[in-house]
Amino acid sequence: MKIAFHPIGSIDDEIVQALQHRIGCVFGCPTETRAAISDLAQAYDPRRGQYSSSKLLASLAKRQAEERIVGIAEVDLFVPRLSYVFGEADVRHGAAIISLCRLRQEYYGLESDETMLLKRAVKETVHELGHTFGLGHCSDSKCVMHFSNSLADTDLKESAFCGNCRPRIIL
Repeated sequence: MKIAFHPIGSIDDEIVQALQHRIGCVFGCPTETRAAISDLAQAYDPRRGQYSSSKLLASLAKRQAEERIVGIAEVDLFVPRLSYVFGEADVRHGAAIISLCRLRQEYYGLESDETMLLKRAVKETVHELGHTFGLGHCSDSKCVMHFSNSLADTDLKESAFCGNCRPRIIL
């Protein structure tokens, strides 16, 4: 198995490379970067001023082969029933998307912290990939599969699967 990263829009190469390395270590598989997806217009909702994660995810799923796909965006994502999401997964197609937008300290008027951004991005990427491997949300607040209702939830959990979730990953 391989995990392919697709930048969506303009994403710093250093962030993509750091994510690739860390995600490869978590899942014990090779990773690579694919061509960026530059057309975001089809996913933009002007009423909300946000981008539909489901629409972007659908465009990623079309590119899927015998690998997992992760889209990385800088735009603010939403799904209809929530005001925003950090990410979303398509279990059927083995595709996931995360956004760095609300993971950044700057979004909340705080000083930039690239180390914190990368920690959060790893957690959200592992979480969404966990869904593509058949895992649901976990009640253990430290487990990476715990639902993040806020950034505080993301910061509280670890980037690893708990003892109950790890053995349930369907490869």
